[in-house]
Amino acid sequence: MHPISRSLGAVAALVALPGVHAHEDVPAPSHVAGAIVITGSQPSSLPTTLPTTLEGLTAAEIERSVNATDSEDALKYLPSLLVRKRYIGDYNHAVLSTRASGTGNSARSLVYADGILLSNLLGNGATFAPRWGLVTPEEIARVDVLYGPFSAAYPGNSVGAVVDYVTRMPQRFEAHAKVGGFMQPFDLYGTHATYRGWQASASLGNKAGALAWWVNVNRLDSEGQPLVFVTRLQSDGSTGNTVGTAVSGAVPGLDPRNRPQYILGTTTQYHTLQDHAKLKLAYDIDTSLRAHYVLGWWGNRAAGSSESWLRDSDGSAIYSGGIHIDGRDYTSASQRLSATAFSPTRDSLSHVMQALSLRRHSHGTFGWEIAASRYDYQRDLQRTPTIARPDADAGGAGRITDQHGTGWGTLSLKGVWRPSEQHVIDGGVQQEHYRFRNVGYGTVDWNLGDAGSVMSRFQGDTRLTSVFAQDSWRFAPRWNGVLGLRAERWQAWNGMTQQAVSPAPVGASCTGSLCSLAHPQRSDSSASPKLAIGFDPTADWTLKASVGRAVRWPTVSELYQGGINNLGQQVNTNPDLRPERSWTVELSAQHNGDSLQWRVTPFFENTHDALYAQLNTATNTNTVQNVDHVRTTGLESALQAQDVFLRGLDLSGSLTCTRSKVVADSGYLGTPGDVVGKDQVRVPRWRASLLATWRVDDRLSATLGARYGSRQYSQLNNADVNGFAYTAASKYAVVDLRLLWRIDRRFSAAFGIDNLNNYKYWNFHPYPQRTFSGELKYDL
Repeated sequence: MHPISRSLGAVAALVALPGVHAHEDVPAPSHVAGAIVITGSQPSSLPTTLPTTLEGLTAAEIERSVNATDSEDALKYLPSLLVRKRYIGDYNHAVLSTRASGTGNSARSLVYADGILLSNLLGNGATFAPRWGLVTPEEIARVDVLYGPFSAAYPGNSVGAVVDYVTRMPQRFEAHAKVGGFMQPFDLYGTHATYRGWQASASLGNKAGALAWWVNVNRLDSEGQPLVFVTRLQSDGSTGNTVGTAVSGAVPGLDPRNRPQYILGTTTQYHTLQDHAKLKLAYDIDTSLRAHYVLGWWGNRAAGSSESWLRDSDGSAIYSGGIHIDGRDYTSASQRLSATAFSPTRDSLSHVMQALSLRRHSHGTFGWEIAASRYDYQRDLQRTPTIARPDADAGGAGRITDQHGTGWGTLSLKGVWRPSEQHVIDGGVQQEHYRFRNVGYGTVDWNLGDAGSVMSRFQGDTRLTSVFAQDSWRFAPRWNGVLGLRAERWQAWNGMTQQAVSPAPVGASCTGSLCSLAHPQRSDSSASPKLAIGFDPTADWTLKASVGRAVRWPTVSELYQGGINNLGQQVNTNPDLRPERSWTVELSAQHNGDSLQWRVTPFFENTHDALYAQLNTATNTNTVQNVDHVRTTGLESALQAQDVFLRGLDLSGSLTCTRSKVVADSGYLGTPGDVVGKDQVRVPRWRASLLATWRVDDRLSATLGARYGSRQYSQLNNADVNGFAYTAASKYAVVDLRLLWRIDRRFSAAFGIDNLNNYKYWNFHPYPQRTFSGELKYDL
């Protein structure tokens, strides 16, 4: 079956009412009027239909075809999607990119696990990745993706896509265990090393009478490649003197604008140790009423190391001060190596997720659900030195950044009413609350010292209260229509920017050198209509059309996380941001044959007041601002074939062509007008994927996968013409391999190679090079 129809047992959770799933066994879906209608047992008590683009994979398909070391790997080959995963276990930069949104726009997509929000909507950008670590690959029963903002049940962050992981819930006693290892030889500039890691997990579950339970634990020990590079432009070095320390070891190269530069060394080479534990309970109070509870914990200890390639005449490593390279002196205040140029980091995180739901199954004409979830940063510390290496290796002065108290919570009441078999009406009330707390302290010992005086503080809260209704009606034998409306009330309050600075900024309240700026409360409202129509001209063909409005509200971080410079000016902070407003249209023609299925989907998106970080000439810093107008047009195609070209051969692939341009931007004043007509950041013109799996027999399968993305840019004015450099974004063409052997009924083994062709590509940071992996799994 096609991915659009084979794995949409979670369609109710995706297109109607995101809540905790019931997880019954799901029969094959039937196809009616451009939508998927689930018959028999339901994965959710609140189903509806939506004639728009959905894709997905089952657990069996993921196990057979994907080298999945992290849960986001399940999305690797789905059309138009890209997760910016820099290394195995990437916990703070693995953001999701969709059709009309780049990897800098994490707040333009939604990720759920069993209806529980994993997207980190505290901010928008690389450091606000979804909390992928709260789902392990072994838990996944399937993953499904809804493209576009066409369901009234979701906020405007759904403008790109909605991802929902449905995890396992047992029907009988189950036991599972897996152990695996991986290795990456890495060769770039002055780094020539091999990085290794391992992963182990175990799961137990059972269903006895009215009670079902599931426990999963996982440990990951991973070394990633260096991610950050210390550089100096050759043109910035002065000539005619030798004031700085003469050094060797600098590697010549080109920067994103093709200017000659020196690469001096690396920082942020993570060694991360992650632990995950989850408990799920489901209790059938009666035949139609179920209670469900989820408790998840994720812990992470990460050490980010650094290495200078510079050596003086004695062969000693140089980490700070003025330097002299090939006749050029770097001794001025802006060009010399600062004390923190090669700073190591230490992260210690402990996050807890909880969710509780009570659901009345809609076996008759009416069903309902009450659900609540909470995600808490119980511990979230980063430690860095403020003195230079090698002195910092033994401790000494530093800074502690503490995000304890940060998190989000959701609450919803939803219902579904079926006046007839052809007519479904659903709706509900939802509330989301986001809390951002970020405090920087000085410390006498950056490794082990207690927090000292406050050096900075950024905080704020936002709340989104929503009411939605959606009417799905099969008004003729071959026609299905969905009409929806979402009304939202957004609030922002408790915003404060605080920093030790002199002189004091205008309007600040200061105690000594610590100055505070309190930001005014804000509130706003919006309404977002949705419409989708499906028509089946024949038994094998479906035509679909969808249109939807999405309002993406500013996040707490975009509003309040910034600072105050030495001139007393606010930098980065922008508490007056307007929300993004997008209209998206999608058309689809889909063929559903027994062994060959394909789809062609033109899509269009107009976004006004898009939120981007761009140059603020008053402070000479990049600040989140509103870009007046971005327009995107594209064409997406997807193909699925089984046993067509060779018995036992499964093929799936996609090709997407996108043209995304900045139409108007009054906020960018570096050179007036130089952004207009340029490509949207990190949205490539071409994207493609191909997955070929040969089922040799019932025990052995071999998969070859390929992923491609064309040239893209990281700067709004597209000045970064060289994508193969630090801070730039390059094209890529990557080939992957996986072999799966089912040794017997209980044991299986797999071997994989990601980036088989060892393509060296970039997305601000370098992606992994050729990576080998192996795993052994036991299932009872």
